[in-house]
Amino acid sequence: MEWLEVSIEAGARGTESLCCTLDELGVSGLVIEDGSDLEDFIANYRQYWDYIDEELTEKLRDRRLVKFYLSDDESGRAELDRLRPLLEKEGYSAAIVPLRDEDWENNWKLYYKPMKIGKRLLVVPEWEAAPEPEERTVLRLNPGLSFGTGSHPSTRMCLEALEDRAEGAGNALDLGCGSGILAIAALKLGTKTALGCDIDEKAASSALENAALNGIGGGAFEVYNGDALADEKLRARIGAEKWELVFANIVADVIIALCPDVSRWLSDGGFFICSGIIDGRENEVLKTLDAAGLTVIESRREENWRCFTARKA
Repeated sequence: MEWLEVSIEAGARGTESLCCTLDELGVSGLVIEDGSDLEDFIANYRQYWDYIDEELTEKLRDRRLVKFYLSDDESGRAELDRLRPLLEKEGYSAAIVPLRDEDWENNWKLYYKPMKIGKRLLVVPEWEAAPEPEERTVLRLNPGLSFGTGSHPSTRMCLEALEDRAEGAGNALDLGCGSGILAIAALKLGTKTALGCDIDEKAASSALENAALNGIGGGAFEVYNGDALADEKLRARIGAEKWELVFANIVADVIIALCPDVSRWLSDGGFFICSGIIDGRENEVLKTLDAAGLTVIESRREENWRCFTARKA
């Protein structure tokens, strides 16, 4: 279906005033882009990232936009013709952009192609055919719009680090599993069972769907929604067994907070692969790993990101 995206600058009166005006004009389904919300979000959830694109946030800070969508057909254009003079009378001007459903649902797929990672893996989008013949282990993935494709340096380094350690491992724990790519890769490469968890409610269904794409059933892969630092029920489940492999592709602050728990959850000789550590935070992570009794045996760096593999003695 085709749509008209109508964007209106709120101006000095602010988004609340504009939203009230649109409500009075009978417009619903509003999308608000307010820079003050961005400021609050950054302040309240700073622990979940180490890097923020300052150039982008600077552009967004002063933005006060309200958007709504009309069908790009006779009735939608008639509604736009009705609204435009009424908005102009109130001092607002509208920018119109035509869109199709696939513009936001599918265009990103054009840029997601099969990727060779490390020595053994080939990550293939669900909608792409795997090259034939293919000597690598094929991992099918549909990350959707919420999770990464495996192309980010932090994820690639994790996949490279686990490929030599997955075969023959009894179990694996993926903290912050997202699409499930790390746990599924471990299972495809020879790990017997895996458990994943993520604070994002969409992660469980995404990870299990990706597992099914790879012929992995529920008996081999469990996924939970929850915070491994605070959810006592989840922590009890994780702590019910010792883990031979643990992954955390998150950010430095969360990895640092997890280290003492990971040390308890790991089996003797088990490996902790942690990534998502931006340059400048690596020494803090290294000190915490050491304090938790985890010895770093491998360090990787790609672009501005670090990945460490640590072993429990």
